[in-house]
Amino acid sequence: MVQRIKEVYINTIVPKLMTEFNYKNRHEVPEVKKIVINRGLGEASQNSKILDASLQELSIIAGQRGVITRSKKSIAGFKLREKTPVGIVVTLRGERLYSFLDRLINLALPRIRDFQGVSSKSFDGFGNYSLGLEEQLMFPEIDYDKIDQVRGMDISIVTSAKTNAEGFALLKSFGMPLNS
Repeated sequence: MVQRIKEVYINTIVPKLMTEFNYKNRHEVPEVKKIVINRGLGEASQNSKILDASLQELSIIAGQRGVITRSKKSIAGFKLREKTPVGIVVTLRGERLYSFLDRLINLALPRIRDFQGVSSKSFDGFGNYSLGLEEQLMFPEIDYDKIDQVRGMDISIVTSAKTNAEGFALLKSFGMPLNS
């Protein structure tokens, strides 16, 4: 099933960006390649129950099971041993990418209290955008009564844009509430 936001991209955003940036070929138009959702566990890495709950939450939000990231070496100052779980990462591509992007822009971000838009300064110079969310409650899939602790996550939207201006125009066309 083709996602609603993907049809908007193909039918409206591509022609708009072709005229705006004077692209000769429709394959030059930037597109969203992948979305990476990352959550660091911190102190929760010692508790397997919290690890499982966090993995379950990210799976519900993303619609895809996450991968547990583990430490590469021991660091005594952080009370960290080698191969201890330190985070969870989910990489979305294809239809799931567009489904998550649609829910993020139209459902989750507007549910943030006192929301003024996301910063337009979070581009990396190559058209990729990153934002951090402080809680998982803004996603409608998460039941408030079933969470044990409020945890945030980092979301990176990787595009094929070559400049920040192209990436900004692409995300703004999707409806991302960016501050100018």
